[in-house]
Amino acid sequence: MVNEWNNKEICFPAHPVFTRQLTDTVLYRIPKSDYKVVVFVDSVGCVSCKLQLSRWKEFMHEVDSLSDGAVPFVFFFQSKDLRELRYILKCDGFSHPVCIDTDDEFNRLNHFPGEMMFQTFLVDSENRVKVIGNPIHNLSVKDLYLKELAGIKSDPLPVTTVHSDSVEYHYGTVGENQTESKKVILHNTGKEVFRIKGVTTSCDCMTVEYGWDEIQPGESAVLTVKYKAEEPGDFWRTITIYGNIPDQSITLDFWGIVRK
Repeated sequence: MVNEWNNKEICFPAHPVFTRQLTDTVLYRIPKSDYKVVVFVDSVGCVSCKLQLSRWKEFMHEVDSLSDGAVPFVFFFQSKDLRELRYILKCDGFSHPVCIDTDDEFNRLNHFPGEMMFQTFLVDSENRVKVIGNPIHNLSVKDLYLKELAGIKSDPLPVTTVHSDSVEYHYGTVGENQTESKKVILHNTGKEVFRIKGVTTSCDCMTVEYGWDEIQPGESAVLTVKYKAEEPGDFWRTITIYGNIPDQSITLDFWGIVRK
């Protein structure tokens, strides 16, 4: 996938229409710049889980600080439910211009991968892909974006091994709109210090809290994973922990049932 898209040109519709929070159409032209971040979001699955707009705002601020605001972000959304999308944009206070591509023109021009993780791109001044991947859902990809933008090459940390007390956690039955917590214990079973890079969640209904940065060899530390119940029914969510371990991350599963 990476080899296929590396240096491939992203083509934009001739006359895209951008809006703020699906209420006001804005005069927004896709800028010419040394770099830009291009985000395509299709209409498959949970839109809120895919977007996680609060984290996009944090990343945009980080990139703005790194580049003095010289890297624009271009968002193209498909949506079967404009009311839901408008609610999400307003709820998260996301006022950046977005294009609602109801005719799927952007996707037809480029034939984007079906996997959400490969529908976001860092492109150069000629709109050619330099990095593919979603920096919100994958912190290793986020590092690639920031290193490309800053021109930084860094030496990786020594690798250690980390194991959790389980790979699957069951919340049981959760009342609608209630919040339940689970403790995850991480054990450093290797010979090097484990340094946590961060944690991503599959949905913004999940939050992870921890007050430490590293785990010494032979020691353990705790993360608290909170789930805020949404619609009634079965649920399955994941968190991914990043650090100096093989494959750079581990993913844990959380599931249960929401009852009214």
